[in-house]
Amino acid sequence: MATEPRLHVDTDLKAGGEIALEKDQAHYLRNVMRLGHGATLKLFNGRDGEWRAAIDHVSKSRVDVALLDQVRAQAEEPDLWLLFAPIKGKRVDTIAEKAGELGASEIRPVLTERTVVGRVNTERLAANAREAAEQCERLTLPTVHEPQKLETVIAAWPEDRQLLFADERANAAPIAEALAQCCPGGRWAVLIGPEGGFSPSEQQMIRALPQSVPVSLGPRLLRADTAAFAALALWQAHLGDWRNGDGGFE
Repeated sequence: MATEPRLHVDTDLKAGGEIALEKDQAHYLRNVMRLGHGATLKLFNGRDGEWRAAIDHVSKSRVDVALLDQVRAQAEEPDLWLLFAPIKGKRVDTIAEKAGELGASEIRPVLTERTVVGRVNTERLAANAREAAEQCERLTLPTVHEPQKLETVIAAWPEDRQLLFADERANAAPIAEALAQCCPGGRWAVLIGPEGGFSPSEQQMIRALPQSVPVSLGPRLLRADTAAFAALALWQAHLGDWRNGDGGFE
């Protein structure tokens, strides 16, 4: 049987409910997937778990679905932020997409002294993260924030959140070694700098934060997007929900 389409909606999900899908979602089901009356799909909203629904009405202007039953109850997901300096081109979209797949709960662009991109299309980032969440079967969407200056973010850093700081300095501990010393779960963030690296004053500011955990990502100089994916994946493997051994590929 073909995989059922999976869509995020803002509407409450409950037995017997009916939902008029957004215009782009209706177009996708009707014109891309070629689905008609009676076809089933899955819906989630980040609050009520995942539900199976059936297409109840199709027209040129709308698609209505009727909720059938809950497939999965809402479950807690890792509280893991991704902070990164925006980069040029389509790779910034890939960061949002892969952060969605890798379970980041919030995506936060930060502006550093060496950041070369001053403007960020956060709507596009949110769209990429949303599509990734729909595809990878997570039950929530990452929250995408507007860019902030790094010093502003650090000055307001929450006391209860650890900061995994990908530091180019040679005296940072290997990331696997550092994470092995930490307890699973908790509130965390990953911080990835710009392609030119953090300035010395920024490194000092970040390291002075009590919650900062400076780590090395190995002997090779990674591109900013690769560094983000590596750090997120290693955190999930050591402290996050990859430890459960559940998952798959598509």
